[in-house]
Amino acid sequence: MGGIEADTMLVVGMLLAIGAGALSFLSPCVLPIFPAYLSYITGISVKELQGDKNIKIRSKLLSHSVFFLLGVSLVFISLGVGASFLGKYIQDLLVGDSGLLIQRLAGIFIIFMGLFVGGWINIKALMVEKRFHASKKPVGYLGTFFVGLGFAAGWTPCIGPIFASILFLAASNPGQGIFYTAMYVVGFALPFIVLTFFLGSTKWIVRHSGIIMKIGGVIMVIMGVVLFLGLMPRITEFLLKLVQDTWLEKLG
Repeated sequence: MGGIEADTMLVVGMLLAIGAGALSFLSPCVLPIFPAYLSYITGISVKELQGDKNIKIRSKLLSHSVFFLLGVSLVFISLGVGASFLGKYIQDLLVGDSGLLIQRLAGIFIIFMGLFVGGWINIKALMVEKRFHASKKPVGYLGTFFVGLGFAAGWTPCIGPIFASILFLAASNPGQGIFYTAMYVVGFALPFIVLTFFLGSTKWIVRHSGIIMKIGGVIMVIMGVVLFLGLMPRITEFLLKLVQDTWLEKLG
């Protein structure tokens, strides 16, 4: 049972990481400039992108998006691996239940970041944008890959706090940190790919981005409280029992 509960905890954490990745992409710092970034890496004007697209344009959009996301993924996953190793190193240095200590620190951090993302507190240091800018994009897919690297290396007001929370989560669970980071990348990549072909939908999402961020902030605060109080095993046990009871009812 312990193994099953551990697997369930991993799944819950991965789902939260996917949601965090999607929230990062849908944030007011990223989504409004998404068409401009897409135009920049493909060389296709925003007007053309928002119009009817033939197969040639769609294939170009998809291929460049993949290379852009590969660059983003390399930076994010590398940071996740680094956070996992750091968390393991700290746990080895500390005496006693160091895992619980790091988990509580992660919980406090995620609570503050959730309040920031939801707009309830203002942290000026996190409002400074350090995104990479280039006057000319290098030619071809390699150039698109490097643009992705530059984008991921920049700590924007919305991506920074959310991704930093995932890094803290990775540090508090060194053995599972790489999975959390990978799922964050998946959560970021999925809406990126989908909206590449449905740019018109971005206008509706941008109009409601404030509500989306507040909901995301609330979820982050709840997650932080759960981590701080060490309630994740109890929640996992409840979910596991719920699933088992459901299956037993169907089999019965």
